[in-house]
Amino acid sequence: MASTVIHALYTDDDILMNAVKEVKNKHLHINEVYTPFPVHGLDKAMGLAPTRLAITAFLYGCVGLTVAITMMNFIMIEDWPQNIGGKPSFSYIENMPAFVPIMFELTVFFAAHLMVITFYMRSKLWPFKKAENPDIRTTDDHFLMEIDATGKDGKELADFLVTTGAVEINLIANEA
Repeated sequence: MASTVIHALYTDDDILMNAVKEVKNKHLHINEVYTPFPVHGLDKAMGLAPTRLAITAFLYGCVGLTVAITMMNFIMIEDWPQNIGGKPSFSYIENMPAFVPIMFELTVFFAAHLMVITFYMRSKLWPFKKAENPDIRTTDDHFLMEIDATGKDGKELADFLVTTGAVEINLIANEA
């Protein structure tokens, strides 16, 4: 099924923010906004849900802590108990203060690395992926708002976007 999108280009982030608010007030669907730098408050203006990456970081940290506890118990207590400085290892609890730095490091290690992998998978980023940026100027000094125009009057929508401050409007027909 063919779909149509409109690319509206802006030259200022404040004008873009106001345009996003006006488009949302008109109940139009914004597919994506491409910016050359992060724009503070744009995610809220677009109505995006807050990120759940912090929740995954906590869960990955718990996994790291569990791995550290299990690993240290097996290595230092069960498999190869050592008598260091005349202090034998009889139980995990007695020796746990010595294991705290390792538990901390593995918690941070698991949280950081798994969170980065999750971010790349969620963002669909991988090596050699073709860029999805529709206009190269959005990497320099322009802002692009992509609006779904399927089933809408393109001329009327383009006129509305010009009133929001868009400097250039492109109607793109996608064949699927």
